[in-house]
Amino acid sequence: MWNYTEKVMDYFLHPRNIGELPDADGVGEVGNIVCGDAMKLFVKLAEDKKTIAEAKFQTFGCASAIASASALTEMLIGKTLEEASKLTNQDIADFLGELPEEKMHCSVMGMEAFQAALVDMHKRHPELDVPIIVEETGENRIVCQCFSVTEGKIREVIQKNHLTTVEQVTHYTKAGGGCGGCKDDIQAILDDVLGKAKAAKEAASTERPACQLTTLQRIALIQETFDNIIRPGLKADGGDAELVDVNGDQVTVRLAGRCAACPSAIQTLKHWVEAKLREKVSGAITVVEAK
Repeated sequence: MWNYTEKVMDYFLHPRNIGELPDADGVGEVGNIVCGDAMKLFVKLAEDKKTIAEAKFQTFGCASAIASASALTEMLIGKTLEEASKLTNQDIADFLGELPEEKMHCSVMGMEAFQAALVDMHKRHPELDVPIIVEETGENRIVCQCFSVTEGKIREVIQKNHLTTVEQVTHYTKAGGGCGGCKDDIQAILDDVLGKAKAAKEAASTERPACQLTTLQRIALIQETFDNIIRPGLKADGGDAELVDVNGDQVTVRLAGRCAACPSAIQTLKHWVEAKLREKVSGAITVVEAK
């Protein structure tokens, strides 16, 4: 059984803004009932045609899907279109106080529904300045046929959530959770996004193996990786981190910014900080949080 926060259960058992808006300015529909999750989001603008006055939803799915959709409508109401377009699936999870990693795809589906509503709004009201997220060329191909997940969506989720494994991609998008035939393709996308293929080639030709580094060289490489890769990645989402200590293979880190209060801090330490240090320095490294 999933370990849901009290807020997730509240928004599941007492969903806000459920229903439809017949006079909506934009309607976004994503998912597939046959595959288990579907969501329809209705958005209505205020008289200024810039601010979201109402947002309602209909969904077929689990507790996380209902809670995520309900939370999203609460977050949208009162925001301008520009402000709302900057929301992420992690903002939904943070609003709810955390979602199980296996259910993060529900928050992703909520943002997909809003993006679809913006596209629909632009079609209905071409005179309005609607901020639309456009997939880059070549990234609109369907990678996961079972759940209709595009390459662009997989790349976006990997980058925004610092994912490093196919299993994590499945948790966030459901891609690979059906027949599994797309898992090799997902791994190739992961390798490309994370630069593993290039890093491995460069490491083989130019870098000294971690086991041959002196203690000072090893610490210097950890600091370099921390400053040039890990911190910029965290800062992109409003977070930060401080390298506190290095004791053999144990690296002590203190999270800062949004990361310090994030309920998913342990995932950030393991799936981003530790994963990057293992990739760039040594597979034996473990990261612990400074108390």
